[in-house]
Amino acid sequence: MPLLVVRHARAGRRSAYHGDDLERPLSPRGSAQADALVPLLSTFRPRRILSSPAVRCFETVRPLAEALELPIESVGELGEGHGAAALKLLERMAGETAVICTHRDVATELLGVLAVGRSAKSRHQLRLLKGEVWVVQSTGSALEIVDHLRQEPRR
Repeated sequence: MPLLVVRHARAGRRSAYHGDDLERPLSPRGSAQADALVPLLSTFRPRRILSSPAVRCFETVRPLAEALELPIESVGELGEGHGAAALKLLERMAGETAVICTHRDVATELLGVLAVGRSAKSRHQLRLLKGEVWVVQSTGSALEIVDHLRQEPRR
């Protein structure tokens, strides 16, 4: 039963957005990435969808939530700057099948823990780009990234 860790889709430049960054929405390209997550993730049959409180994270998982008729749970531990709290959340959720949408800094901190024992090159290849997904599973007493789902590049 995997945890599906999603880095939010494209939302445009932070510096170009005027207003509270938590309210920054997805760009049109980001919306297309969010739509493309539906067939990619629905086959896992997640039972829960959790998101950082940021609008761009909610918008990333909204099409999936609508397709699966699941609510989106707003979880502060998935917000920017909460990598340690996000790791504890994943540890508590081990054994569940859920989609978890977060930010680059949180994913980077998670990578440092979930890819222990991997080479620096391997860790770099696992780095989540916007709209990408890690499949995380419990392997005995630890969580581990077992797959990296990438979307087809736009042409």
